[in-house]
Amino acid sequence: MSDPYQPYGAPYGEQPLPGYGYGPGYPPPHPPRNDGLRTSAIVALVLNLIAIVACCNFVAIAGAVMAGLGLSRVDTEPENARSKLVWAWVLFGTGFLVTIGGFLFLGFAGYLDDNG
Repeated sequence: MSDPYQPYGAPYGEQPLPGYGYGPGYPPPHPPRNDGLRTSAIVALVLNLIAIVACCNFVAIAGAVMAGLGLSRVDTEPENARSKLVWAWVLFGTGFLVTIGGFLFLGFAGYLDDNG
């Protein structure tokens, strides 16, 4: 009588008996956790959207697009997502500095004075 745990035709000793370990590759590898990258993408997206609405920051449109693309690629392509998020933060910072510079220019030039 043949061993009931062996597949048909398999030589004895190649297959482990059931209940004696899980075999190679167990547990299956988990994908890397990218919670910090996902959090950065969400914060960049929200801040760029606020900059578009509150400050009329047109550079932040591109930053919001890059942050959205980065957020969509966090799990599948983390390196690509990271580079898109760097660009999203750079665009946000550039737009923020341009907006502050514009207000400073208008203030020093006297355009924001109340001349009645």
